[in-house]
Amino acid sequence: MSPQTFSSPTTVPESDTRPDLSHGDGDHERFAHYVQKEKIMESAMSGTPVIALCGKVWVPNRDPKKYPVCPECKEIFEGMTPGGDDE
Repeated sequence: MSPQTFSSPTTVPESDTRPDLSHGDGDHERFAHYVQKEKIMESAMSGTPVIALCGKVWVPNRDPKKYPVCPECKEIFEGMTPGGDDE
C-alpha cells in the first residue's frame, strides 16, 4: 500500500471559526440527553450551550423525541437521589 499524500493545509478566516463544543466522538449526536429543564429554556432564549449529565456540551436545536436516550445520561439520572439539593 502506498503512503497517502495530503495537500497543503488551508487557512480558515477567523470569522468563520467556531468552538468545537462536542466530545468529538460523534456518539453523542445520536442521542437525546438529560439536561435541567431551566437550562433548556435559558438556552432557547439566549442560545447559550447546555451541559448534559454525561458531559456533552451543545446548543439544543433538535426534537429529542426523535432520538433514543443517551445511555450514560440515563445511568447517571437513575443513580441520582430524589430531590438532589436537599442533602
